Amino acid sequence: MPRLAAASLAGTAIEFYDFFVYGTAAALVLGPLFFPTFSPLAGTLAAFATFGVGFLARPLGSVLFGHIGDRRGRRPVLVVSLLLTGASTVAVGCVPTYDTIGVAAPLSLLVLRFLQGLGLGGEWGGAVLLTAEHAPAERRGLWSSFPQVGPAVGFVLANGVVLVLSVTLTEAQFAQWGWRVPFWAAGVLAVLGLWLRSSLPESPRFLEIDDHARVPLVEVVRDHWRLVLLTAGALAAGYAIFYAVTTWSLAYATERLGVSRTVMLVCIMAAVVVKGSLTPVMAMLGDRFGRRPLCLVGCAAAALWMFPLVALLSTGEPLPMFLGFLGALLAFVTMFAVISAYLPELYAPRVRCTGAAVGYNLGGVLGGALTPIVATALAERSGRVPWGVGAYLTGIALLSLGCFALLPETRPVRVAAVRPATD
Repeated sequence: MPRLAAASLAGTAIEFYDFFVYGTAAALVLGPLFFPTFSPLAGTLAAFATFGVGFLARPLGSVLFGHIGDRRGRRPVLVVSLLLTGASTVAVGCVPTYDTIGVAAPLSLLVLRFLQGLGLGGEWGGAVLLTAEHAPAERRGLWSSFPQVGPAVGFVLANGVVLVLSVTLTEAQFAQWGWRVPFWAAGVLAVLGLWLRSSLPESPRFLEIDDHARVPLVEVVRDHWRLVLLTAGALAAGYAIFYAVTTWSLAYATERLGVSRTVMLVCIMAAVVVKGSLTPVMAMLGDRFGRRPLCLVGCAAAALWMFPLVALLSTGEPLPMFLGFLGALLAFVTMFAVISAYLPELYAPRVRCTGAAVGYNLGGVLGGALTPIVATALAERSGRVPWGVGAYLTGIALLSLGCFALLPETRPVRVAAVRPATD
C-alpha cells in the first residue's frame, strides 16, 4: 500500500502540476500576450475562458478513459492520461504569442488546453481506483486520500517554479520567455511519472469482475444518472472554492489591489501546503465517522466563510489574505479528503471508473470552469470589497450542501467477530 499510494500521489501531483501551471499563467500573463487587442479586463476574461476549456474537456476525458478503465483495467489509464497531459503542457510552452502568429496563437491555446483537460479527466479515476481498490476496507479513506494530496503538491510545484522565476527575472524577461519554463518542465516530470507507474499492479477488484460492462457510460446514464448529478452538484463547491482562492484571487489582487505577484503566490502556497498536509488526517476522520458527515460539515463551513474570505482578501495585506485563504481551504479539505473513497464506493466495480470520474469532473465544470470568469465579472461591478463574489460562492456552497444531504453514507461497517457457541 505505501508503494501504491506514493506512486498514485506522484502521478496526480505531476498531472495537476500541468493543469495548475496554466491557471497561474492565465491569471498573470496570458491575457496581454495572447489577447493584446482586448482591454485588460477583457483580456483576463479571455485568458480565464481558455482556462475553463480544460474543465469542459475533463468530463469527456472521464468518459473516454473511464471506458478503458472499466473494460481494460485501471493501470492503462494512468499511463495514457499522463502522456497526453504532459505532451500538451510542454506544447503550450512552445506556442508563439499573438504578435508572432496572430489569431492562431489563442486558438492553439484552446486546443492544447482541451487536450490537457482530456488527460486529467482520466487521471483522477485511474489513480484513485487503483489505490482504493487495493486498500483494506477499514482504511480505505486514508489510503485513497494520498492521490488527493497530489493536487496540493502539484499546485505548490507549479507556483513554486513561477515564484522563483518572478523573483529572479525582470518583468520583461518573465513576459518574454520566463512564463514558458514551467510548461517545459512538465516534460521532465512526465518522464518521472511514467517511470514510477511502470511497475504498478492492476487492481484486484477489476481482476475479479466476470461481466465487464459493454458500454459503461450507457449503464451509468441509464441506472445511475441521479447519482451522477448529485455528486456533480455536491463537488461544485469544492472546485469553486479552490479556484477562487488559487486563480481568481491571484488575478484580482495583482490587477485591482496592486499586490505584488510574489506576495500573492506566497500567501496562496502557504494555505495550500496546510491543506495538503491535513488531507490524510481528515481522511482518517472519514474512516472513523463516515464520509457524508465530513462533507456536510465542510460545505456548511464554506457557506459561512465566503463573505469573510472576500473581506480579508480586499485588505491587500498578507496576513489577513492568508487567513482568508486558509479558512476556505480548510472547509475544502474537510469535503475533498474523503471524496476519493466516497465516490468509488457509490458505484459497482463494473462501472466504477466511469461513474466516479464523470461525477467528479462534471463538478469541475460547474464549480471550476465558471468561477474565475464569473468572479472576475462580479468583482468589476463591486467596490473595494467584492461582496458579489462572496454571495456567488455562498450560493454554490449551499447547493452542494443540499446535494450531499441527498447522498447515502458508504463507509464500510465493521462487523464484530462472533464467538462460537460452547456447551
